[in-house]
Amino acid sequence: MDKIIKLALSILLLLCLFKMPYGFYQFVRFLALIGFGYLAFDSNQQKKDIETIIYIVLAILFQPLIKISLGRTLWNTIDLIVGIGLILNIFGVFTIKNK
Repeated sequence: MDKIIKLALSILLLLCLFKMPYGFYQFVRFLALIGFGYLAFDSNQQKKDIETIIYIVLAILFQPLIKISLGRTLWNTIDLIVGIGLILNIFGVFTIKNK
């Protein structure tokens, strides 16, 4: 289930790099909040503390309730980094080890 959520979020975030209607970005932010919230919960259940913190920060960053105005260029950079990071994490290239 985690891999499906990560893949879906990465596709949505990479689609944000293209010119889309504003409602699409709001929809992605809402789905990102839910997806990263679930990933944080699941990581916490597996005692992966660092991953839990990362997913919580991402859920807060992408939440749609209080808009964080960073500008299109910075949001595109964040979307690209997070999207690629999720894809690399799916394939085990980018994993976080707990101490």
